[in-house]
Amino acid sequence: MNGKKILIVDDEPDILELLAYNFKKQDMIVFTASDGKTAIHLAEKHTPDVILLDVMLPDIDGIEVCEEIRKHQSLKNCLILFLSARGEDYSQIAGYKVGGDDYIVKPVKLKILTEKIRALLQRSNQSVEGNISSSHMTINPSKYTVTKDGIENIIPKKEFELLTLLMTNPDKVYRRDEILEQIWGIQTFVGDRTIDVHIRKLREKFGQHIIKTVKGIGYKFVDN
Repeated sequence: MNGKKILIVDDEPDILELLAYNFKKQDMIVFTASDGKTAIHLAEKHTPDVILLDVMLPDIDGIEVCEEIRKHQSLKNCLILFLSARGEDYSQIAGYKVGGDDYIVKPVKLKILTEKIRALLQRSNQSVEGNISSSHMTINPSKYTVTKDGIENIIPKKEFELLTLLMTNPDKVYRRDEILEQIWGIQTFVGDRTIDVHIRKLREKFGQHIIKTVKGIGYKFVDN
């Protein structure tokens, strides 16, 4: 992770100091913020590769911070990982809905957190060559855009990677464990509902019938 930039956002000074120290040891360039508005400002200024974001902040919460950051074109490829003591399903779902790449519940071991970020960064560096098209949609991997009915859409990174995977092999039914491995990586631990949240968001954006649920197996892209 040498030279990668990480923005750590947490209102607890001890946690902020510990995380900053840990990632500096990994040769990362570290920025810190203890509130949401400062986090947004630093993200816009420094365009970090990773943002480690607490949900409960003193001014605006981490969900709102993530939503605001995702509006900026320059930050479309930034990995956003929520790190929060709140482990309720609805909090995790809210995090994924606004474009979070992962949601980690405190407490977490530093070694696991570090390897999780390393794995996500490695996967984000893997690119697909050339456009991928169906009869009604086109994916442009270099621009991270999805064009449907002549309208170009920019969507969160994990949603984009999931749609790309399914569209690359439209006749294949992908098992849930296979999707988790290919999109999130075997070293990455995500919640049980992660895939469901991302599938639902893709259906909301591009139509309920573009992804078919194959009961008891997984999902496939439907080209019609």
